[in-house]
Formats: sequence, C-alpha cells, structure tokens
Amino acid sequence: MREKTEVQNRVVAEPGLVSPLLRVEDLKLYFRTTQGVVQAVDGISFALGRNHALAVLGESGCGKTSLAKAILRLLPRNVHTYSGRVELDGVDVMPWSEERFRKEVRWTKISMVAQAAMNSLNPVLRVGEQIAEPLIIHHGLSKQDAWARAREAVQLVGVPTDFLQRYAFELSGGMRQRAVIAMALVTNPDLIILDEPTSALDVLTQANIMNVLKSIKREFHKSFILITHDIATSSELADHVAIMYAGQLVEWGKAEDFYPKPLHPYSQKLMSSVPRLREERKLDFIPGRPPSLINPPTGCRFAERCPSRFFQCEQEPPMIAVQERRFVKCWLYR
Repeated sequence: MREKTEVQNRVVAEPGLVSPLLRVEDLKLYFRTTQGVVQAVDGISFALGRNHALAVLGESGCGKTSLAKAILRLLPRNVHTYSGRVELDGVDVMPWSEERFRKEVRWTKISMVAQAAMNSLNPVLRVGEQIAEPLIIHHGLSKQDAWARAREAVQLVGVPTDFLQRYAFELSGGMRQRAVIAMALVTNPDLIILDEPTSALDVLTQANIMNVLKSIKREFHKSFILITHDIATSSELADHVAIMYAGQLVEWGKAEDFYPKPLHPYSQKLMSSVPRLREERKLDFIPGRPPSLINPPTGCRFAERCPSRFFQCEQEPPMIAVQERRFVKCWLYR
C-alpha cells in the first residue's frame, strides 16, 4: 500500500508537463501545539506549469494557507516537521539556507497576496513606500527607480498613481486589495500565490479584481496559485483544480473536467452546495465536521462524512489516476 501511494504521488507531480515552473512532492508541514502536533500539510504533491493557474479549494482549516506558507517557507517558530521537495524551474530549493531562499526566491520568483489586505499593509507608511520596498531590498534599486516601478505596478492593477501618497486607511477595500496585488507584482515574479484575494469584498469588486488577475495572466504570462473556498470565483481563473481535505490532496485535474463532473465524494458535495443560475436543483450539504488534524483518523479521512463509504475505506486510499491528468484519492476509483 505504501509503495502504491508513493508511486501515485509521483504521477500527480508529473501531470504531462515537460518543464513545470513549480513541482511539489510529498510536502509536509506539521505544527507543535499544547494539544499535540497539527498535521496541517500531509504529503502534498502536484505540479504547476507556466502561465497556468491552480485553484486550491476546500473548507476552512483544511490546510490551504499552510500549503502556501510551506511553499514560500513562511514558517512560525512552532514547526514540528517540514519536509518534502519543492522544485522551482527544475531546482530543488528545500536544501537552500534561509538567507539564500529569501534573496533568490521569496518575493523575487514567488510572491504572495495574503488574506485580509488591511492586515498586510502598514498603517503608518504610505502605500507607495510599501510597494517600492521589495525593489529596494531584493533588487537594490534606488528609491527614485523603485517609486517609478511602483507607479507602473499600481497602474497595471487599476489604481490611480496619486494613491501612492495615501495611507491604507484612506483606501477602500477594493483599492487596498489592488495595492497588495501591486506589491506582489512589482518584482516581476514568475509565480503569485493568492490567498482569498476577494474575501470580504462586494460582488462587483470581486469581479473587478478577478478581471485584473485574468488580464495579468494573459498579458504577462504569470502563473497563479489561487487559494479560496469560493468555487464560483475560482472558476474564473483556474486552469487546474486541487481539492484539499484534512491536510491532504484528494482530487487534482483540469478545471474543464472538474467543474462539470467532480469525482471525489467530498468534491461532489462541495459542488452541490453551490447555487446555479441556469439550473434548478436542491442544494446539498456536507454532514458532520472535518476531523481534527492533531489526531486524524486512519484510513480515508473523509470516510465518516462520506455517503459512499464501505469497508475498504478503513485503509488509506492511494492517489489513483482516473483519466489523463486527473487523479482522485478514493477507493471508488481503484
């Protein structure tokens, strides 16, 4: 069983991409707490191509943000386990020192738009100073050149250049979110991780933000990892979809295949809880609650909430290749 799981994990990490921008293999991130060890990211494997967007979907607490922090190595002090393989342009950056990773990867090749824009902006510094700062620190630009690049970045996301002289509290929620996206773009990284970029925004502002991201992806050939629990929003940008549950990846595939017909019972429940504009149907829900990541159940972690469970679910299922470039962690597809 262990060998089969490991083989299938490698398959997921090689989804027909000749030279992926990012490849993650068996990534683990556990946290030490007073209650026990939290298995936030437990053996995740996937690959992301250039000019592609991967939507990571799942309930709150399933490990989506921890996955982003594991890739960017934004680790707190209470780390218990941090292992696996993270390849960027074919180079495994996991053995690199923190200093080298900070200089050559973080905010240079991979940047991140954190959840809650107001919390990401310093309230006592002008927005322009915060956008220009990564260029001064990572690229060694002068303050004048960095401000010139900052003006270009805010224009790209639709923010008037005079907003660079304002403070975060003087901006609306949508403008703050655009400013944070400009901060992530200003160093011209290959990959941008977006953690709930449209949360707490009204519907119209959400649409505008997604239009900005689609335009950036199309015109500048950027790759994105979009972390969200908003399935409708994710469909606007995603080329591929990864479903996380209880710290594990349970389904991975092309967006065009996933949205019409999800495979994993958890994915099916998620999709059936979303109202459709052009289809009349009764909304469904997922019974029970997610398992504790301190003491996760043996076997399939979704089994207790799954309507299709059977005796085989007492054992942990491998990641099974169902179609070309489509994988699901469920015994129903063995």
